[in-house]
Parts: sequence; structure tokens; C-alpha cells
Amino acid sequence: MKNELNIGIVGAGSFAGFAAKAFLSIPEIKIIAVTDINEPAAIQMGTELNAKAYTNYEEFLKEDSIDLVYIATPPFLHYEQTKRALLAGRNVICEKPAALKISEAEELQILASSLQLLYAVNLVQRYNPLYGAVKKIIDQKVLGNFLHGFFENYASDENLSRDHWFWDEIKSGGIFIEHGVHFFDMFSGWLGEGKVINAVGLQRPGVEMKLVDRVQATVLYRNGIVNFYHGFDQPIVLDRQEMRLQFERGEITLYEWIPVKMKLHGLLRKKDLITLREIMGELTFLSNDNSSGIKRVRGRFTDIVYDDHITFEYGDKSGKQGRYREMLAAMLQDQWAWIRNHEHARVIDDSNAVESIRMAEQATKMAQYYNSENTCC
Repeated sequence: MKNELNIGIVGAGSFAGFAAKAFLSIPEIKIIAVTDINEPAAIQMGTELNAKAYTNYEEFLKEDSIDLVYIATPPFLHYEQTKRALLAGRNVICEKPAALKISEAEELQILASSLQLLYAVNLVQRYNPLYGAVKKIIDQKVLGNFLHGFFENYASDENLSRDHWFWDEIKSGGIFIEHGVHFFDMFSGWLGEGKVINAVGLQRPGVEMKLVDRVQATVLYRNGIVNFYHGFDQPIVLDRQEMRLQFERGEITLYEWIPVKMKLHGLLRKKDLITLREIMGELTFLSNDNSSGIKRVRGRFTDIVYDDHITFEYGDKSGKQGRYREMLAAMLQDQWAWIRNHEHARVIDDSNAVESIRMAEQATKMAQYYNSENTCC
């Protein structure tokens, strides 16, 4: 097995360039080819990466030295481009979503398995150290059982013009499919399989075409429910994201869509505080009421016994871009480990690609859509 991985990039947009720099932080990675129907963009990225530029996808796939195809194009192209790459014998990492339909994602999963090729969608959230820390806190019941959660995405539309493909559901699949898959996958990793029980979408007022810029879905998990809200209607300076998980003895709040800051507030026994320190490392408390003596309160008709009433913060919002690059590099290293040894257990695999789109499709089909007069459309 060779010690270098040669990557060919499909799509010469700004995010592909960002991802390329993250991939190249791994010494054994080489980017040898770029393809885009926009010839100037392909040539520019090819020059920047010292890679061969193509405008024809079939010619690009004939480049024998490509080991892995990384697809960073609009969602409506993902299914066909992935399928053609797999049939050409290439391993594939595709940007989210896998496809616009669950049937297409399932077809790609079966095809890759039959050819024994890598197929993964870049659901990068699970490579965040904060994701792993929250997962351990949940699994070890540091704050008791999960009860409720939310994800609120107040995203910017400042760079999304009226004719951008993002607003065209035929090209993007809509907000749940284009963007929501990240967070359906993230919460499923924490809480297990979820079921969409209702969804709604709101049409932007004063726009001649049907333009849905806000959606919300409620998902039922084993022990509680989570509300997912995505709105693309903010100026960049107001763009922000927040997610919270509420438990029997406290709560965790995460900030930014790539979480880089965490706040925990709760009631802990001494053993739980030790566990928390093992998970998080050294803690800097905003408050810690650890006055002597065991304390008792009640919740859910049950006595809650605790030693410490704590609040602490971890991380800060300034490191989002650096964290994102680290996560992309970790994702690529994980997938490459599988290419070298199919026994390697990946953090994300083809099942994540399929299940995230399954939930997104459920939410999209279930949603009632309303116009500016609050009448169903």
C-alpha cells in the first residue's frame, strides 16, 4: 500500500480551496487534479495547488493517478458525480448532502460497497473534540438523562443573491437537505436514532418567487425531543448559532455551527465532577457552590442528591476557522485509514450519509409551508 494519497477535486469554489488547504496540512497528501466547468476558476485553483486543471469531468476521471475524488459542487450534482467517480474506480468523499433523495443515497451506498470503494459524505461535526466531550458526558450520565434540546441557526444570507442555487429547491433540496443534515447527524450521534414528528417552513415576504428562508423541525429521540431551527436571513455581523442539551441535573450549551465554545451548568456528585475533569481536563469555574454537606433537591418526583452546583465555560469563539481546518484534516485521515485497511472503524461512514438525508427528506416532506400572510402555501 503506497504511503501517499492523490486527490482530485471536483469544483473550484471557495470552500474547495479552504478544504484543499486543510487536506494539504497532512504531509502525505497531494492534490494532483482539479475540474470545474468554469475554466478560469479551474485554472486558477490548479495553478494555486500545482495541480492539473480540467473542464471535462470524464477526462478528469481518466487521470489514473487519482486515488480519491473530493466533490465540492452544488447538491444537485452530487449523486451523478459520485456515481460516475465510483464507476471509474475512485474512492469518494462528497460534501453534504449525499444526494437530493434518499433512494439516490442508498444506491450510492450499495454501489460503493459492491466495488469495495470508500464512500463518505463530509459530515464533519463528529470530528470536533467538543462533539466527543459531549458524547462522553451523555453516555456516562454526568448530568443524568437527556430531556430536551435545540439547535438555533441564525445564518447570514448576505452572500446569497436571489439567483443563487441555494434558494432553488430543485438544485439544493431545500434547507433541511442542503444544511440540516449536519445537525441531524450530530444529534443522532449523541442521542441515537431520531424520528421527525413535525416540520414547518416560512416563505420570505415581498419576493415574487417562492423562497423559503426559515424552517423548523421537531425530532423525537428515545428520552426527549430536539427542535431544529434554520433561518437564512441575517447580515453577516449577526450570524450566530447555538445548541443546548437539557438533562435532569443541568444543561450544556454549545456556540457556533462548528462548536468552539461550551458552557455547562449543573448539579454534580463528587464522582461526577471527577469524571467531568477526566473528560474536559482542567476546568475554570464561573461559579462553584461546593459548601460542605450533601445537598438535596427534587425534580421529576425524585430526590436529586449533589455536592457541587457548578457553572464553567470551555473554549472561545475566536478559533472557529482553525477548528474547522483541523476537523477536515481529521476526517480525511480517518477515511484514508479505511482505504488502507478496510477493518478500520471510521467515525463517519456511508451509513451517516444515508441516515442524515433520510431525516432531512422526512422533514422536507412533512413540512407545512406558510407565506407572509400566514396562510398555508
